[in-house]
Amino acid sequence: MLVLGIETTCDETAAAVVRRNASGQGDILSNIVHSQHDDHRAFGGVVPEIAARAHVEILDDVIRRAMAEAGVNFTQLDGIAAAAGPGLIGGVIVGLTTAKALSLVTGKPLLAVNHLEAHALTIRITHRLGFPYLLLLASGGHTQIISVEDVGRYRYIGGTVDDAIGEAFDKTAKMLGLPYPGGPEVERYAMNGDPGRFTLPRPMIGRPEPNFSLSGLKTAMRMEAARSAPLTDETVADLCASFQAAIVDVIVDRIRVALGMLRNSAWKPRALVVAGGVGANRTIRGALSAIANEAATPLMLPPPELCTDNGAMIAWAGIERLSRNMIDGLDVSPQARWPLSQTAAA
Repeated sequence: MLVLGIETTCDETAAAVVRRNASGQGDILSNIVHSQHDDHRAFGGVVPEIAARAHVEILDDVIRRAMAEAGVNFTQLDGIAAAAGPGLIGGVIVGLTTAKALSLVTGKPLLAVNHLEAHALTIRITHRLGFPYLLLLASGGHTQIISVEDVGRYRYIGGTVDDAIGEAFDKTAKMLGLPYPGGPEVERYAMNGDPGRFTLPRPMIGRPEPNFSLSGLKTAMRMEAARSAPLTDETVADLCASFQAAIVDVIVDRIRVALGMLRNSAWKPRALVVAGGVGANRTIRGALSAIANEAATPLMLPPPELCTDNGAMIAWAGIERLSRNMIDGLDVSPQARWPLSQTAAA
């Protein structure tokens, strides 16, 4: 099964061709990602209008490159998948409309993929993992703990009550004067910092429900940064290290609670899985390895390049849905908001 995947929900314009092999895993024949970071760096974050226009300008070329690198033509495809949401609606419209046009011209099935579902299923590209498994989905826009029970069947276990983990990383970088994208910069500075210099809160630790709250931690960071002004490189590194240590402690505690909730249930997870851009953070990956060992649950991590937004995850989700005959009509609508709970009806 061979599918083209298109991803345009935020500031990456991406296309990929993925084939499901005889073992049931994915062969990524191409995975082209055009980052718009330079377009948004001056603004310190993603500007939706700029993102949408950039998708329009570059998407055709990204798709051409993906098809050429894969060495396939459109007649060989079994389907065309595109992220139909959630995300910045302008970008979502660009990708989905392009996929509809290609589907109409080629006669290939259209697969309108939920961006979150694509993250949830990414691990199955590279690992032979059956359902159910526990997923920490952590990115700039989303922080959720989900029991992945089948394609189209997702049980919400917990999530953030305010800000996403990735957003907290990016806002911390911005207040410290670090360049966009901020998450990797905070991680880089934290490597040389003292995590014990600043005392920061660990919101929600000890609560019986596995939810997150990051707004108070961001406020505490801003206050510490203001008290420490003017900021030296050493102070910035210590602030980053202290912030990252607080995030890690919160994640470990919240995942421990979630694993405990499911340990004796019918949906006891076969593995703990991480997806989303935050999943590329090496310190967080290390901490999750420790908690997985504690719970005697295997930890499975996609390679870092598949944690951030990419076309391969969209193509793979398309393959998973196409294999179950979950095909969409050309009247399917783009969605700025699209909870995972609604994917089963697709």
